[in-house]
Amino acid sequence: MPALYRSLLVLLLLALGACASMPGRDPLQVTVAGIEPLQGQGMELRMTVKLRVQNPNDAAITYNGVSLEMDVQGKSFASGVSPEGGTVPRFGETVISVPVTISAFRMIRQAIGIMQGDGTRKIQYEMKGKLSGSTFGTNRFSTKGEFDLPAGTAPAGAG
Repeated sequence: MPALYRSLLVLLLLALGACASMPGRDPLQVTVAGIEPLQGQGMELRMTVKLRVQNPNDAAITYNGVSLEMDVQGKSFASGVSPEGGTVPRFGETVISVPVTISAFRMIRQAIGIMQGDGTRKIQYEMKGKLSGSTFGTNRFSTKGEFDLPAGTAPAGAG
């Protein structure tokens, strides 16, 4: 029996060494390519978020599911998942659709926060998610940014 344990230990160490020696990959570049409305239920808003995923690596990325979380002004805003699968070609890009849900309470909370803001017209957002692949093939992404509120929608106190 000890020989079996030693063999398993050697195999485990070899596998870990192989993972550690894999060349690093550059992170995926993910941006919002579009948003389309969906039919909601009760107290929620549903949208399809179209993500443009760019792969700056020399190997294609195959995925079989997508998850997405969006924060606005540092607070959770929307989330969604999709069983969509496909491939992002090497040094290429693709557009992936993910249905997301926003509760009415989150929308109200965000609107009140913006209206009670410090007069700034900038809205900060963060988008995090993953393209699921095999056990070692999951690709996580994260992007942050900000945009200006349109004229005429400045928060209270702005002038």
